[in-house]
Amino acid sequence: MNERFISRIATELKAPASVVAATARLLAEGATVPFIARYRKEATGGLDEVAVTTVRDRMAQMVEVEQRREAIVKSLAERNLLTDALKVSIGAADTLSALEDLFAPYRPKRRTRAMIAKEAGLEPLADKIFAEQATLDPQAAAAAFVDAAKQVADVNAALAGARDILAERFSDDAQARSKLRDLYWSSGVLRSRVITEKEAEGAKFKDYFDWSEPVSKVPSHRLLAMRRGEEEGFLFLRMTPPEEEALNLLEGMFLRARNAPAGEQVRLALTDGYKRLLGFSIEAEIRMETKKRADAEAIRVFAENLRELLLAAPLGQKNVLALDPGFRTGCKTVVLDRQGRLLHSEVIFAAAASPSQIRDSADVVRTLVTKFQIEAIAIGNGTASRETEQFIRALKLPSSIPVVLVNESGASIYSASEVAREEFPDQDLTVRGSVSIGRRLMDPLAELVKLDPKSIGVGQYQHDVDEFALKRGLDDVVVSCVNRVGVELNTASKQLLSYVSGLGPAIAANIVAHRNENGPFRSRKDLLKVPRLGPKAFEQCAGFLRLRDGENPLDASAVHPERYELVDAMARDLGCGVGDLLRDAGLRAKIKPERYVSAEVGLPTLKDILDELAKPGRDPRQRFEVFSFQEGVEKMEDLKPGMKLPGIVTNVTAFGAFVDIGVHQDGLVHVSQLADRFVKDPAEVVKVAQKVFVTVTEVDIPRKRIALSMKAKPEIGAARENRTAPVAPRQAGPGDRSGGKPRPSFNPSAGSWNALADAFDKASKKP
Repeated sequence: MNERFISRIATELKAPASVVAATARLLAEGATVPFIARYRKEATGGLDEVAVTTVRDRMAQMVEVEQRREAIVKSLAERNLLTDALKVSIGAADTLSALEDLFAPYRPKRRTRAMIAKEAGLEPLADKIFAEQATLDPQAAAAAFVDAAKQVADVNAALAGARDILAERFSDDAQARSKLRDLYWSSGVLRSRVITEKEAEGAKFKDYFDWSEPVSKVPSHRLLAMRRGEEEGFLFLRMTPPEEEALNLLEGMFLRARNAPAGEQVRLALTDGYKRLLGFSIEAEIRMETKKRADAEAIRVFAENLRELLLAAPLGQKNVLALDPGFRTGCKTVVLDRQGRLLHSEVIFAAAASPSQIRDSADVVRTLVTKFQIEAIAIGNGTASRETEQFIRALKLPSSIPVVLVNESGASIYSASEVAREEFPDQDLTVRGSVSIGRRLMDPLAELVKLDPKSIGVGQYQHDVDEFALKRGLDDVVVSCVNRVGVELNTASKQLLSYVSGLGPAIAANIVAHRNENGPFRSRKDLLKVPRLGPKAFEQCAGFLRLRDGENPLDASAVHPERYELVDAMARDLGCGVGDLLRDAGLRAKIKPERYVSAEVGLPTLKDILDELAKPGRDPRQRFEVFSFQEGVEKMEDLKPGMKLPGIVTNVTAFGAFVDIGVHQDGLVHVSQLADRFVKDPAEVVKVAQKVFVTVTEVDIPRKRIALSMKAKPEIGAARENRTAPVAPRQAGPGDRSGGKPRPSFNPSAGSWNALADAFDKASKKP
């Protein structure tokens, strides 16, 4: 294990090196992030999942640097270019940029102008000009290198070749590259211009036809929007510092006699090297790095939203009637039992239907409610949802049966997926979609893990970011959520089981197959009978799997089997059984954790065990609360500025939050309207699936735009003259309730309705 890696990560995390080393060692041995954070607190000093993930990712990055270092050393050694001094410099470099800067002069290149000049024998002239800037007569010195046979026709040709050599030398200088890179970050400006004759076709990118802002401050969503405009052939982007500053920096490093003839040759070489070589090289690096940072921010936003959605409060095991609303084709209606199994399906007409259809549908619903002892009704929140809700409420069903609108983003994707076909091979897409809606109410986490997270519709530019990084970031969130909540071993789907620490798709499938062939598991230790589930996998997964009616009462808790003997000892010391400890708080109060501290088990683990004994297998998610939209407000025409309405946050972006207020069109609470204080990050104030109260500030029915505010005293009808350029539209996910149309953002300094409306206009035109 590289001690330098450990030391650097420890400094970054402000944690002891021993803790980082122990964490890295566990990761190298195959331990997962949730397992390390939950069951190895003594070794890690209590590092949480975020810190453990940081150790994992930083170690991977440093290994990449080390591998590149080895490749560079090997390349130089094979070509007899590796000097002792260069080897020391390469060994000291700790970033990929630093390594590449050192390797730049020796990197195999295509035939360059400098190479041609060297072949013509002009390198000694270049050396002489640079070394004797103050005294050399370059014309006289160049005369000696004129050679028609080498295609050096005259003095000017000789000097041009010498300058080409110097230009490439300056461009490859590691210190020059490092300083210029810093200048790009401190003073660089991103400029976006429209491609000539593309104005009409690229109207959706009009805001960036003539745009500029500091490279270091451009927000993620804006950069990704401009890059998309460039990729689609409408925009031309440059990232450059002030040219005069860049040239002054280089001249300060290499120019020693500004007014001398030889010094002038050096100055010309510097200018050419910057404009032709070095500037473009560093700009390419900055473009890559800004894209990487923008991706990271977009992935962070997506991951935070996904976490909140996955950890939304579950209704629990109830008999559910689920409806996927529709006008012309009716409502696809299914009945699910308490385990989520499909019992019945049919179509009813609850909206835009004839009186006879409404009466027949009402009779059907009442019959289903009675026959299957329905305990909750789930209605998808898409088309005709409020009309269907109104129909259900008009039936005057028992008040004990909650009626809940469920976010159906991605349900259509699930219904056409291989997972859905495997679960319901004999059912059509509409039935599968309704089942998904009902199960989401019962347990959002268990159902949403069956979807590609990108299709859930809570991201920002997810289709523009690095796919590998996005998948890794979202998978980390799903794994974290699944293991935080825990998984019921005897009822979980193989998709849910595959995210449990130490398992994966193959072993998860084996668990389900074993369960189907042999009946329910009776204890956690029975997992060792599952093919390919060995001791290491058992160690990683056992604590996150639950058996509510297992042989050992601890199987229903998060106490790891490796600590069962410890709990048994606690019970023996009190003269009782483990079951008694779970039931009797008085007995638990008598336990003195200090008595059980050992070399392997410390107070952090003992505290976790006592917490579990108090609430075995507790669900960390919030308790489910029934939410209802404002009665009588079902379409945009019902909205009036000044109305205060309940809503549910459906997406959080860098520029604000989208809120469903029950009118089939989400409203936008711009970041400037989230609170009566300055808000830098909307996630500080709101989360996906959060229930909020908002005030309607503007309604534009023709454009289907709603502006909302969460301020205590919002301005109603913002001043239209406060114009500013809106930022780019968000790219919606395939499951986004906007129907694939993007939602816009606009400059946070304005917040005017006019800017918002303009942004929506552009968003609606996105292909």
